[in-house]
Amino acid sequence: MALRSARDSQIFIIGCGISGIGAAQNLLKHGFHNVHIIEATARSGGRIRTGRLGDNIVEIGANWIHGPSKENPVFRLACDYQLLDKESMSEENQAVDIGGHPLFVPNWFTSSGRKLGPETMGPVVEFFMKLLERSQQFNDSGGEPLPSVGEFLKTEVERLAPEEWKEDEANIAVKMAMINTLLKLECCVSGTHTMDDVGLGAFGMYKTLPGLDCTFPAGYEGLIDHMMKELPKDIVLYNKPVKCIHWNYTKNGPKTTGASFPVMIECVNGETFAADHVIVTIPLGYLKKHQSSFLSPPLPLHKLHSIQRMGYGTNNKIFLEFEQPFWDEDCELIYFVWEDETHLADVVSDVKMSWIRKLIGFTVLKPTERYGHVLCGWIAGRESEYMETLSEHEVLHSVTHLLRIFTGNPTITPRKLLRSQWFHDPYSCGSYTYVAKGCSGYDIDNLAEPLPLKGSNSKSLQVLFAGEATHRSFFSTVHGALLSGWREAERLISHYTPASGSFPSKL
Repeated sequence: MALRSARDSQIFIIGCGISGIGAAQNLLKHGFHNVHIIEATARSGGRIRTGRLGDNIVEIGANWIHGPSKENPVFRLACDYQLLDKESMSEENQAVDIGGHPLFVPNWFTSSGRKLGPETMGPVVEFFMKLLERSQQFNDSGGEPLPSVGEFLKTEVERLAPEEWKEDEANIAVKMAMINTLLKLECCVSGTHTMDDVGLGAFGMYKTLPGLDCTFPAGYEGLIDHMMKELPKDIVLYNKPVKCIHWNYTKNGPKTTGASFPVMIECVNGETFAADHVIVTIPLGYLKKHQSSFLSPPLPLHKLHSIQRMGYGTNNKIFLEFEQPFWDEDCELIYFVWEDETHLADVVSDVKMSWIRKLIGFTVLKPTERYGHVLCGWIAGRESEYMETLSEHEVLHSVTHLLRIFTGNPTITPRKLLRSQWFHDPYSCGSYTYVAKGCSGYDIDNLAEPLPLKGSNSKSLQVLFAGEATHRSFFSTVHGALLSGWREAERLISHYTPASGSFPSKL
């Protein structure tokens, strides 16, 4: 099949999240005119989604810019669009290195209604963070002693804690309970059901950037809005879920006046689109669920195996609005510590009866002048997925009961509740990717490999893969997603080189 020019090539991007939008921007800047985005839903942004709780803007999806420094393309775009406050864009803010964990001022509440101080809990957090840092070193050095991060952390806590806390024996039980809360918190950070599912050897593959994590004052979707304004108005075909991508296609494409195309995109509603190239940016969760039918011919075995090995889980948020705060004025993070959880575990024994125990606590939305008195609760794993099946009233009742127990205040009553439901979103099927046991950076590279594979008879690039799961920097989901979209656009741009005679001489 003759190679069409860049100007004439038909390019379709599946998914209008930041990865797909970034790819489209890059292609259009380099002279590709026939670029379209097919989006399953009625909106752009994917897992960047801003909502409202009363009069307050809240982030249903992506929350922070992690590592807001000049190396971060999301931060650079936000600065270019003037979407951040001066403090977030300051040189001082960019120079702070937090190692991937924001520096929050905490309050600690226990299940007996006690409020604990930093003299008791501070050393526990410091002890745990040192172990977490050690767990990230095996990616470079090898020789990991155990398969998972969870097993390593629990083994090291049991080995070192008695000596570490021997001078405070009266609080050993509550300190072990706090370790469980921190393990559950790491489940939220990684987006996993349990840290026992996260591979120890590859855990340190996540590379963090300097900068004090920041948020968008007017909402993360403002970034998407500004990026979309740079694209032609009719570039996105909304409400068109894709059923199957037929590649190595030999028939004439639909509505192509007899011209043949190597790819045909079949939508759920029966519509078809002929393409020279397709960039797939769908979430890994959707690809896992539809791996056997989403492409025809099916994905090569090594790509299928990598999809199966890679981890993908759920992390949800529960927003609560209050008339007055019950937390300290300087508090930024509220921990819930179950005093009866002294056996190290980050999952509950009965999801239906005890799902609420997986809720680690709340971050406090700041500044108060912008948000009022709003908390954002964090809950991961199958407990989080079960929470999605409950009515809003049931969730509010459970959370209110929990707050009254932990604060010892029987009158605390949230005014409003809003929660995310990412697992039951039919096109996300969860929140984000993690490196599971048995998974490595090679699996990420396998997923990113275009089709047909190198060494095949075809020299064309038919199906390309982008999205946060295809980039090794997916510690920051949005950062990795954007870079992967740019990467696949660059792959196509390089495909049409001047030497081939197919790239337009003037772009």
